[in-house]
Amino acid sequence: MIRKSDFLVVGTGVAGLCFALKARNHGSVVLLAKKSANDTNTNLAQGGIAAVMGNDDLLEYHVEDTLDSGCGLSHPDAVKTVVEAGPTMIKELLDLGVPFTSQVDHPDVPELGREGGHSRRRIIHAKDMTGQAVQKVLGELAEADGNVEILEKHQALDLILKTDPDGTRRPIGLWVLDTATGLISPFLAKAVILATGGSGKVYLYTTNPDGATGDGLAIGWRAGAKVSNMEFVQFHPTCLYHPQTRNFLISEAVRGEGGRLIDFEGRAIMEGHPQGDLALRDVVALAIDASMKRTGAENVFLDITHKPAEFIKDRFPKIYTTCLSLGIDITREPIPVVPAAHYQCGGLEVDLDGRTNVVGLYAIGEVAATGLHGANRLASNSLLEALVMADRASKAAAQEIRSRREPDSSDISPWPDGRVGHLPSEAVLISHSWDEIRRFMWNYVGLVRSDQRLAMAAQRMDLVKSEIDDFFRNFEVDADLIEVRNIAVVADLIIRSATLRKESRGLHYSLSWPNRDDARFLRDTVLENPSPRSILAPAGNL
Repeated sequence: MIRKSDFLVVGTGVAGLCFALKARNHGSVVLLAKKSANDTNTNLAQGGIAAVMGNDDLLEYHVEDTLDSGCGLSHPDAVKTVVEAGPTMIKELLDLGVPFTSQVDHPDVPELGREGGHSRRRIIHAKDMTGQAVQKVLGELAEADGNVEILEKHQALDLILKTDPDGTRRPIGLWVLDTATGLISPFLAKAVILATGGSGKVYLYTTNPDGATGDGLAIGWRAGAKVSNMEFVQFHPTCLYHPQTRNFLISEAVRGEGGRLIDFEGRAIMEGHPQGDLALRDVVALAIDASMKRTGAENVFLDITHKPAEFIKDRFPKIYTTCLSLGIDITREPIPVVPAAHYQCGGLEVDLDGRTNVVGLYAIGEVAATGLHGANRLASNSLLEALVMADRASKAAAQEIRSRREPDSSDISPWPDGRVGHLPSEAVLISHSWDEIRRFMWNYVGLVRSDQRLAMAAQRMDLVKSEIDDFFRNFEVDADLIEVRNIAVVADLIIRSATLRKESRGLHYSLSWPNRDDARFLRDTVLENPSPRSILAPAGNL
């Protein structure tokens, strides 16, 4: 069965939902969710959305904070564009009914929090469940709209590419696996939008949900989209350390409200730093890593017990109840935390309207590299970027599809035949490859790197990629195989990008090159696929 729409969007987080709600007035929209529509990084986002709303704040201050965070690599035009649109985006969300937390004395004015790297209070939040609040409102609006169709348990495999008479290669849709039935079908569209989020599952420890396997990035790369700055992976300093949960984030807003990082002996980890516990995430994460290595401890602690218990329960209800369910009363005892992979600052290189270098292919949200984040993302700039870029991309895509004819079945070939069924040992081998990638990425391409570690990772990656490619060519496709194939692509791109950057900057810290080198590396790390093709795209369309 062939499905058709004007806009085909992969991902149901804030970027995908916002795009759909903006584009619905210009054509039909199909939204694909790999699992459930709420299984997104957006739904887990606690802190909030950064925007200039306070009387003591200015757009110039937010721009300056963002540029400082990016360590010289943030693009000024991208920063200015996103920051300036912030207040408008917040007003739109308020008008749609997103229940942001209000000031006690002014119910119509959002309460502003503060997080690391921000010189002012400018974090608009819904307690510590901001992403969930935004996701709920946007998701309900999309579900109720007759021009938007949300399909859960539909996993994108690869782009279907067509070569125009002038030689331009562009996507006309995607091969999609219905994981409920096991059927693979072509979904055709005039524009394809990747809003798949990040790739935290490439690492052993992450705050991301299980579905964060870098699918959009791998799909775009195979089709010829450029990638930028993949070496800059943000490790959040404070992931809950507990045997019963491995990906629960302790929001940076806890430190914004006075939480202090301490070691097992109660010593302040960030003592002596000008910004203290509100330093940038890369600085805090490295300080925690150094403390753990110095003391031999498996974790450190985040202590906010000096604040009134009722304040803690009211400001951080999700964190309080989750920790309490695990036997930790954060009003009485410090929270055990460790750094964990959190955010992909690089991604598919796009312009300020979300266009990749592949005509007709857009990328928005965490999967995209707009130039905003540079070498380190400023806290709570991610949801803001997703909203702004979804808005801009919807306008650009709506304009573009006016000149596009509707793709039809004559544009595609049948799904490749000849695949065999699963071998009994295949699932075990896939699981082994997945586990091996995540472990060596954590050990060799994590917070602290070196030329030797990166070389070892590259060598092992070559072996794993070859094994996975053999699986993919010869066996029946399933969800697990798709994800491990994509994780392998992302891991390889991170390793290659990190190897090219012979310095330490922002989120990339190398023992072999401990100093920042503006003379040689004040530039993005851009990779281009020398032989783009999608294994799943029929040969006649390549």
